[in-house]
Amino acid sequence: MTTRDPSSTRNRILDALETLLLEKGLAQVTLESVAAAAGVSKGGLLYHFKSKDALLAGLVLRLAERADQQLETAVAQGKSVAEWYLQAPHPDNADDALEIAVQRSMLAAMRTLDGPQDGDVAAADRAFDAVMAKWQAGLDSEIQDPIHAQIVGLVGDGLYLRALLGLPPVAPDLYRRVVSRLLKQPSA
Repeated sequence: MTTRDPSSTRNRILDALETLLLEKGLAQVTLESVAAAAGVSKGGLLYHFKSKDALLAGLVLRLAERADQQLETAVAQGKSVAEWYLQAPHPDNADDALEIAVQRSMLAAMRTLDGPQDGDVAAADRAFDAVMAKWQAGLDSEIQDPIHAQIVGLVGDGLYLRALLGLPPVAPDLYRRVVSRLLKQPSA
């Protein structure tokens, strides 16, 4: 008799949710549609996620963990936190386009989580806040001037938001010059 790994079912459910969000949008996501797409019963889905809010919060948590892992990988490969943070996803790159779509889904999911702060929603908010704080702490430890560190963070946020909104990317040469200037430490 084989034992099933509950985390694989949980991940299958979150994969199904992510796919449905990308293909059909949040308005078409129901517990039933996610369960069907994941190949589990509605009861099986509810075993892992007690409500639609819990399901969406689970996706927010997983996306925050994924982004945190991307940062750790980039730093392990010798990239600075600032370089990683200033990477703007580009819609012409297939991997970036998928990431943009997933992040748009995350934003849509987060917008729906503004109801009462139950345990699942509050946990997703705390996880997201913790990831953002970790990234800013990385910038603060790497960049001597706290104002400059905050500017790098804000520019990175803006570049990412620009990509999420589908605005045209900054011209590559100008983008490289902006990043190069931001990565220079101001003199005291």
